Amino acid sequence: MMKRNYTLLWALLMLSGVNVSAQKRNLSGHKYINPFGVLSLTGGLGIAYYTGDLRDGVNMKHLGLGPSISLGALYRLTEHVSARGELRFYQVSADQKYSKNYQNNLSFRTRNPDLNIGIQAELFSFNNQPKVNPYLFGGLGFTLLNPKAKLDNQWYKLAPLRTEGVKYSRLPLVFTAGIGVSVKTTNRLSLGAELCNNFVNSDYLDDVSTVYPNPDLLPGDLARRLSDRAPEIGEQPRQPGWNRGSAKNKDSYLFLQMRATYLIGNRQQALERKKTRCPKF
Repeated sequence: MMKRNYTLLWALLMLSGVNVSAQKRNLSGHKYINPFGVLSLTGGLGIAYYTGDLRDGVNMKHLGLGPSISLGALYRLTEHVSARGELRFYQVSADQKYSKNYQNNLSFRTRNPDLNIGIQAELFSFNNQPKVNPYLFGGLGFTLLNPKAKLDNQWYKLAPLRTEGVKYSRLPLVFTAGIGVSVKTTNRLSLGAELCNNFVNSDYLDDVSTVYPNPDLLPGDLARRLSDRAPEIGEQPRQPGWNRGSAKNKDSYLFLQMRATYLIGNRQQALERKKTRCPKF
């Protein structure tokens, strides 16, 4: 009788183990992994596009596109949601000679870094390991403004010149929102595309916002020349108070990138890989 009871107990334990093992496998047949803490590295390369006071429409011949580069990481919180952080670099530009306000003759170019953190929400769960996974994301960060203009074949920083007679913050907040899709190519590597709009809490990404200042109050001749560039093309100098830009809408920049995501994993996965490399006999 005692032997029979031990046999029955052993059978129940075995069945329990099989049941737990079955529960730790998802619908795709892969072993279940606790998603929390899974780390991935990300990188992106693409183009950047500016919208602001020096652009009054889309001119396909003169888009002012520049490069956009990003490096970052994803830290998974749940099956569908990850914390996201990135360091990014972008260049944008515009020239009013290609716009309806050509008579003002203003232009700029800027090469800026920005730092952004946020949340990424994927359509399909992590443990289902989908081949294609669309996602939405949003975040908050900062960008360092560094607008420049070219005069006599030389580039000048505009912010120190106070071309509108005001000193503006060069480190404004940036609100980010976008959509993307990733395609799994190997167990660790995913490739995809992403469209991201970045709303700057400033109207001075391009150094243009409100009205022409009194030129006598500007710090020097260089500031006066770069504040009002209409005389360069034969136009009359702008009078103080005339519209130089419009403060109604703040500036923004758009990224379209090709993306790569490399799965690092978590401690559980690292231990499993170690066991696979170093089997015990």
